[in-house]
Amino acid sequence: MASSASERFLVTGAFGCIGTWVVRQLVAEGTAVTALDIGAEPHRWPLVMSADEIGRVHRVQGDIADLAALERVLDEDGIDRIVHLAALQVPFCRADPPLGARVNVLGTVNVFEAVRRRLDRMAPVVYASSIAAFDAPGDAPEPSMSGHPGTIYGVYKRANEGTASVYRAESGVPSVGLRPHTVYGVGRDQGLTSAPTTAMLAAAAGVPYTIPYGGAAQLQSAQDVARAFIAASLSGSGEATVHNLPGPSVSIQEVIDAIAEAVPGAAIGFEDTPLPFPEDADAGSFADLVPGFTTTPLREGVRSTVERFRALLADGRISTPTS
Repeated sequence: MASSASERFLVTGAFGCIGTWVVRQLVAEGTAVTALDIGAEPHRWPLVMSADEIGRVHRVQGDIADLAALERVLDEDGIDRIVHLAALQVPFCRADPPLGARVNVLGTVNVFEAVRRRLDRMAPVVYASSIAAFDAPGDAPEPSMSGHPGTIYGVYKRANEGTASVYRAESGVPSVGLRPHTVYGVGRDQGLTSAPTTAMLAAAAGVPYTIPYGGAAQLQSAQDVARAFIAASLSGSGEATVHNLPGPSVSIQEVIDAIAEAVPGAAIGFEDTPLPFPEDADAGSFADLVPGFTTTPLREGVRSTVERFRALLADGRISTPTS
């Protein structure tokens, strides 16, 4: 399912990992895209996009917590579709919960409010929730939402799902929330579950690395996740739905084995510490939303990521991880 030149997407948090890949995909499809981010420079973009591709994107520096600024972008650029990704990751929310709430919760409320005021022209809001919105392991049968998330970040993401539900019920704003689990690929350099990607970079650089957790996870390539967000925007959903994203459910040891296959002799290990959210979740409802959606096999995705890291290291465009 591809976008068309007649559509105009706004991608919030466009300089982040998923945002980078969403922008890349839209540009490749010839779709007009406005990138909104609080940052001044998209340092991840050159890792996966050419200078010509980057030049085709309209960039706006702005704070998602500023509703008036968000509304100006929507009106000045004639936006009719939003992929809302702007958020602070788990470590940053833990370090500064008020800032995390301002960005992750208030920012999402602003997106829904701005769309409510322009409902006649807007497609469903597509926003990033997270596997972290589920209960912490041990609170209830997994995956469940009868207890509490294991992180303040997860609390914010669950709140956003509630915001979406109320805006649909009270104002008719349709939306699709997507819950990624462990996204990997070039540009994934922040967040609790970025460790498998750091391990791939370490292997490409020939240095040891220990993934600071164990158990299992659903590995989802950044490119697949980007395609999923765009496909959700084009799905025509008229309700407020939330879906877990598909991806292979594998043990951390299997991730290490895939890295070792791509880089024989790679010195990658892991610690036996569980993640504070479920190891996987059923993605059947996403398959109903986007029939025929395919995902990249783990070994293929790891191999291509390592190959890209090797090229970037050779060009001096990224640095060897230090730990």
